Amino acid sequence: MREEIALSSILGASVYDSSRVLAGHVREVALSPQDDPNRISEFVVKTSHGDRLLSAKDVSSLEGTTFRATTRVEDWPPLASSEGMLLLERDLLDQQIIDVSGRKVVRVNDLDLRREPVNGTLKLRIGRVDIGLRGAVRRLLRGLAPGRAIEALASRMPDKTIPWEAVDLIETDPARRVRLKLDYEGLSSLHPSDIADILEDLAPAERESVFGSLDEEVAADALEEIDPKMQIELMRSIDSDKAADIVEEMDPDDAADLLADLPQETSEEILEEMEPEERQEVSELLAFEENTAAGHMTTEYIALPPEATVSDAIERLRSFEGEAESISTIYLVGPDEALVGAVALVSLVLAPGGTKLSTLTPEHVIFCEAGASEIDVAEMFDKYNLVTLPVVDEQQRLTGIITADDIISILRSRL
Repeated sequence: MREEIALSSILGASVYDSSRVLAGHVREVALSPQDDPNRISEFVVKTSHGDRLLSAKDVSSLEGTTFRATTRVEDWPPLASSEGMLLLERDLLDQQIIDVSGRKVVRVNDLDLRREPVNGTLKLRIGRVDIGLRGAVRRLLRGLAPGRAIEALASRMPDKTIPWEAVDLIETDPARRVRLKLDYEGLSSLHPSDIADILEDLAPAERESVFGSLDEEVAADALEEIDPKMQIELMRSIDSDKAADIVEEMDPDDAADLLADLPQETSEEILEEMEPEERQEVSELLAFEENTAAGHMTTEYIALPPEATVSDAIERLRSFEGEAESISTIYLVGPDEALVGAVALVSLVLAPGGTKLSTLTPEHVIFCEAGASEIDVAEMFDKYNLVTLPVVDEQQRLTGIITADDIISILRSRL
């Protein structure tokens, strides 16, 4: 029996009650921090009569994605309120935390739960927080491919986790913030929460002092979450050398947006201090108007020739260092960089390793031109239910992609 199981793999799992009748499916997994900050206390089960609470002590086994309970569904109380409970999917997944060892802000992609069979009941406790591609792949493919196939692909991704013991849990407040124990001396004065939130709460002088003490990776990740006006203030508070190092660590589209908002003289000084490759990448994005598709695209994506195989794509995934949102689709480009296809991540799971990617692409690939308006792009995401959208130039060459979180940011700015 596998000692660990991913949270994402049991969300939606079948639950049978003591009469061996299918009672419902797992909608949420909960713990009660005030009683035990590590052990799962209840499961929220979606039944035909609404959401009900199944106590963890009444679960006898978990086989694959099937739970078996020792009580009848009629005995499970309705979920009246989640107050005082930590719901793992709602409160932890996609939340940002400070990785103490790396001094950077990372995102919770999944959780590894540890099994503890005790006296005929199944006990689960949180073992590790997954912050890597492995968890992202599981989440992206959940419900789209067989569990075994998803796990086979996920197991080939780098293992990046944080021990749950390092988490300084956790108040179930409206912000649902995830905190880590800060034993790193350089962060000892900071509140263990999302760095962006902390910086925004500080007085200007203290904010600039704290920001100046962060290393480049930490500062870059925090800046991407901070209000644009405050970004400008913080970047103008440091010298151009460090500012350039920070910009180099940012996603290219976020870096371009930041530099576009800075005074031209400051922006030019930072560009001059940047490494040539990063400078060229960001400068190309700066040339596009901000309210167009190209103005919101990122150049961090995976593109391969049509003759590449599924195995080639998986190897590229393993070395990809961009954001998780960018891996939902592998793009196919010809010798002239023209966009010729797109392969969904789920297709890699279901195909043999030697399969050519050209055989997995749909006949028609959805894309937009670089000059398309924000509204047109948002409508395409809505119409075609997209996760990412490729952007092409006048010669149909792939120049970047837009991710769903970029669209959310556009819509928020218009509220």
